[in-house]
Amino acid sequence: MEAARRAGAVLRRRFRPRERLRVESKGMHDFVTEVDREAEASVVAFVRERFPEHTILAEEGSPSQQAGGMRWVVDPLDGTTNFIHGVPTFAASVAVEDPSGVLAGAVYDPVHDEMFHCHRGGGAWLNGDAIACTRPASLHDALIATGFPFRELSRLSGYLTAFESFVRSTAGLRRAGSASLDLAYTACGRYDGFFEIGLSRWDIAAGTLLVQEAGGAVTDPCGGTDYLETGDLVAAGPTLQAAMVAITSGSLRPAARRP
Repeated sequence: MEAARRAGAVLRRRFRPRERLRVESKGMHDFVTEVDREAEASVVAFVRERFPEHTILAEEGSPSQQAGGMRWVVDPLDGTTNFIHGVPTFAASVAVEDPSGVLAGAVYDPVHDEMFHCHRGGGAWLNGDAIACTRPASLHDALIATGFPFRELSRLSGYLTAFESFVRSTAGLRRAGSASLDLAYTACGRYDGFFEIGLSRWDIAAGTLLVQEAGGAVTDPCGGTDYLETGDLVAAGPTLQAAMVAITSGSLRPAARRP
């Protein structure tokens, strides 16, 4: 939580004077600013001071190479495109993994001062209050979140097939532009479910544990467990997960594992 707050403080301070942003392109529809790097540096400095023996996997390139033990997985600014355009939907996402998987996570929205946090076996929380996934009776009543696969255009056809099925069978779809917040909102019941493809581990490590600790389920689109490796996932409360996977498994082919 402290690491996520440190990154969030940078994001909040740098959000409004957007005209001074230096924006670089890392690839198609993939941007980075000096704010991403400054926020990441604040987290990395904190981790290396407090836990020098831990390794770090961070989006903007502050890795530690040794394997095993405890690893921090950091997205200092999830929602960079929103940030660049002045859309106040973005977050800092920080997770810690041990050899058994994700151990703890925090997703911090600095605009609304909302801290979503969890640890394995300890439930999920929003600013200290317990949260839980919803249990709608059917997809017909559900509000589902998604993200468009701008970096996975070769898989767009299958995604659009699933998207159309959800449009036809749910109460509505939303696309906010920050996967960590989509998962956090699913954990606290603002969304009933979420699906997306082509994400990175740092986008989803904290958020997937939030959903699980809030009583929900997370799988890959075919119902498997490789979502952290592939970046393709479906997350929902226990009454919707099977229905969502029934849609995604028919149109979203399994992806290769991502680095």
